[in-house]
Amino acid sequence: MKFWHKIYLFSIVVFVVIFNAASVMVIERSHNKMLWQEINGALSQNRSIHASVDAIVPILRIYDSLDYEKTVLTRIANEFVQKNTDQRVYLDIRDGPERAIFNNTDFPMPDTLGELYKLEADEIKYMLSDIGPRTVLFTSNITDINRKSYVFTYMVDVTHVYQDRMDQYRFFLKVDAAACVVYMVIMLFVSRGLTRSIDRLNRTARVIAGGGFSERVRLRSKDEIGVLARNFNDMASVVEDKITDLERNNEQKQRFIQHFTHELKTPLTSIIGYANFLRTTKYNEELFVDGLNVIHAEAKRLESLSFKLMDLILLQEERLRIETHELAEIVAEIKPALDMAAAQKRVDIVADCEAGSLVADKDLIQVLVFNLVDNAVKASAEGQTVTIRVRWHEGRCVLQVTDKGSGIAEEHRDNIFEPFYMADKARTRSRNGAGLGLAICQSIASAHQADIRVASEEHRGTTVEVVFAPDHSEGGHHR
Repeated sequence: MKFWHKIYLFSIVVFVVIFNAASVMVIERSHNKMLWQEINGALSQNRSIHASVDAIVPILRIYDSLDYEKTVLTRIANEFVQKNTDQRVYLDIRDGPERAIFNNTDFPMPDTLGELYKLEADEIKYMLSDIGPRTVLFTSNITDINRKSYVFTYMVDVTHVYQDRMDQYRFFLKVDAAACVVYMVIMLFVSRGLTRSIDRLNRTARVIAGGGFSERVRLRSKDEIGVLARNFNDMASVVEDKITDLERNNEQKQRFIQHFTHELKTPLTSIIGYANFLRTTKYNEELFVDGLNVIHAEAKRLESLSFKLMDLILLQEERLRIETHELAEIVAEIKPALDMAAAQKRVDIVADCEAGSLVADKDLIQVLVFNLVDNAVKASAEGQTVTIRVRWHEGRCVLQVTDKGSGIAEEHRDNIFEPFYMADKARTRSRNGAGLGLAICQSIASAHQADIRVASEEHRGTTVEVVFAPDHSEGGHHR
């Protein structure tokens, strides 16, 4: 059952129950009020008759005659009945249960009046009794005259009171049917309107579940459904961002695998080819030396690739050994190795480092500096200079590596931190590069909550800047 069906049916049930209960209470209250008016009126009339009889009791005591008493009481009863002929009233006077002195009823007296006759002086009892299609109200009291008890029963036909109640119920049934029809029609539109927003949420959820992650719920209401829609849109935005990130990571991983496979294929092909060539060729010293040199070079290339991949794997596991170190001392410690690597191209390495302490993993910082300088050397021409600078600014440590080499074209700058990405593949491969250096640098910077920035201009050089956060920098001083 749909939600709007539940709202519709529940509201109709509640309306019918409350409307009918309230109507029955009103009708019954009105009926009881009218009935009590009739009862009070009958009791008042009964007291009036009792007062009239009490007024003539002294006279009846003087005569002390039973026939005179009956004559006087019959005359009083006739006068009372004649004055109330249009009010459906009746009177019964008895000096015993079976002996009636006066009775003007047009219906048989009920057998249940025996209880009504058990009276005490100055006591009035009343009773309602159904006689055929009529309902009659009986009120009785007792009067002692000359040591004899007379029972006066005043009766009123109250059938109209019950008939009015039935007429009200019949009218209520008509009003109830009309009100229910009108209410059902109104609630049909109301329940559909209340759940239309939920239907929109459902449709949007199905679209998103089908892959349309950019779909959003368009609701402007400020009620709970509107709040739910806004939260749903926020959730969808987060999901879309996560899916986008996952797709991007998946694409990067796919490119990583493709590039890695390609990088392995080239040196392995050379190694296998030259090894097979040497295995099937007669010994020639010069030819064998050249072949072994190629095999050695390609094997070193594979070794370098494996080391760099291992660095990436270790960085992803984030196993850092954080201590406080002098960054200038770290640079000075690895500078001889940098000079040796740059000597083949006759590139000078210049270090200009301000003193200051850095909270970091020393080994990773050495890998960071080595890779930045190695890239700068590869981009430089013979006789050029690569500069390493360490500066302190507003509590931040800034590490810069600058070269005057070939620079990076603008179309490549957004991708240079991706693993295996090479702006100049031919030149990188000729220098045993695999496009992993900057990817490793990016991972090391991220592990230290540092920002890495690149400023480059083709044929004029490149500056790579690593800015460490203040909580990793313990300050320095200018020399």
